[in-house]
Amino acid sequence: MGRLFWKFFLAFWLALLVAGTGVGMVVWLHQQTSGESEQELSGGPRAAFLVNATAATLRHGGMSALRRLLADWRNQGGAHVYIVDDRGQELLGREVPTETLAQARQRAEATREPRIARLETVDARQYLFFVLADNEKKFFHHRSPPPSPLPPLVIGILAGLAFSALLAWYLAKPIRYLRGAFEAVATGKLDTRIGSRMGRRRDEVADLGRDFDRMAEQLQQLVGSQRRLLHDVSHELRSPLARLQAAIGLARQQPEKLEISLERIERESGRLDQLVGELLTLSRLEAGMSGPANEEIDLVELVRDIAADAHFEAEVAERQVLFSGEGEAVVKVRAELLYRAFENVIRNALKYTAENTMVEVRAERRTTPDRLIVTVSDRGPGIPESDLRAVFKPFFRGSDSASTAGFGLGLAIARRAIEAHGGIIRATKRNGGGLRVEMVLPINAPT
Repeated sequence: MGRLFWKFFLAFWLALLVAGTGVGMVVWLHQQTSGESEQELSGGPRAAFLVNATAATLRHGGMSALRRLLADWRNQGGAHVYIVDDRGQELLGREVPTETLAQARQRAEATREPRIARLETVDARQYLFFVLADNEKKFFHHRSPPPSPLPPLVIGILAGLAFSALLAWYLAKPIRYLRGAFEAVATGKLDTRIGSRMGRRRDEVADLGRDFDRMAEQLQQLVGSQRRLLHDVSHELRSPLARLQAAIGLARQQPEKLEISLERIERESGRLDQLVGELLTLSRLEAGMSGPANEEIDLVELVRDIAADAHFEAEVAERQVLFSGEGEAVVKVRAELLYRAFENVIRNALKYTAENTMVEVRAERRTTPDRLIVTVSDRGPGIPESDLRAVFKPFFRGSDSASTAGFGLGLAIARRAIEAHGGIIRATKRNGGGLRVEMVLPINAPT
């Protein structure tokens, strides 16, 4: 049992103990108050029976018979009827408070029934008969003593202990599971899940367990992605570094080919610089460090300009870029990121589209909800259906990647940039061959 269990247990048990003690005190005080009030005259049929019986004994049997009756009652537990003569003397010499005596005389002079106090005149002397409440209770219940409070107290303590232990265990058990799960994740076991161990609980602790599972799953995906990225980066760096080393070795062995070697070194260093720059851009996007959306631009105009630049460059490779779109979509965005996203998608389409074909770029604004849809379609070889989602992962290469330059980071950067603005990007197969990439951006892009 952990410390939290004992804290819960002691807190619940003390609360139950204090509550039980408070209730017991209230009941005891009530009984004490009731007991004090019972020192007054007793009422009801029982008191009337005792008064009438003793008065009849005095009236028909005389003082001697009354004394014998009181003696018998005394032997059985006490004489419970008080008898006071006209001089204020009680027959057995017991003290009677003046207030009680006055109350008894007032009741005896009343005419209502039953008579709980009675005046009787015998031998020219007047006697007052009455019963005190506590004495009547002793007379009729002396054979049934009050039950001991110890058994209920022991039962209450044991029940409180059991309830407190059960409740503390119920609350502390899932927290122990959470602690063990956190320790497992801290040691690298990212596949740890505790949702199934929560059972059918439907409380905040169960919600915390489900949140932990989502956190662990996200961590597992992120760490796995980072590991794959590191592996891919090391693989991509190995080829240009190997070519650099070969060029340096060639320059040393054949000084007459120094110019060729320097050109190779310059080309490979440029590729490395481009790779590092794209990796830094991707890293900033994944870390959410892309900066605030503080530039207000027309996205339709932005796409048109990128398509025009791409068309100018594509003509050399006997390809074309056709843009279609009207209207405007002025949004406050991170312009550099969206520029990189649109440019990467369009240039990727130009890279794979066949010669003497056209890349179609379309920007269309739609309402309900207000959004801008940019589609880029090429006439390239396309990709298999199973790779349509993987195409946006870092370092993904198509089937003919050997014939094209690049590192497979362009579409990954485009995806992160679009998602950073609250949009989505997806790839579908184009009818007749080729690939269609669709980018959807909300007009009220988040800041």
